[in-house]
Amino acid sequence: QVQLAESGGGLVQAGGSLRLSCQASGRTFSSYTMGWFRQAPGKEREFVAAIYRYGGRTSYADFVGGRFTISRDNAKNTVFLQMNSLKAEDTAGYYCAVDPRGTWAISMTPSGYAYWGQGTQVTVSS
Repeated sequence: QVQLAESGGGLVQAGGSLRLSCQASGRTFSSYTMGWFRQAPGKEREFVAAIYRYGGRTSYADFVGGRFTISRDNAKNTVFLQMNSLKAEDTAGYYCAVDPRGTWAISMTPSGYAYWGQGTQVTVSS
């Protein structure tokens, strides 16, 4: 069982930045691929970014367009999502998730992740 706790969300003006953090429990954090998803009201949860279990390889949704950066600090069991040039359409609840399977492929679908945090709200005003 892995527990996740996101933080760093808030209200920001369009064009601004936020840095989300996700702290994970457990002693095998470095062996997990970590992902960030988001969900806006009335919409399905969608993939934002993911980072391979030992770092180095990353994957991003097309809409990110170079604005977001995912990173991890395995010594602190933490994954980050740096979000720059935020837009009103980025407004959503942001969730981190764990893929514990140890596969080479980075999953871009919610079904590939077994553990989820409670989420942190990001609101971008235009």
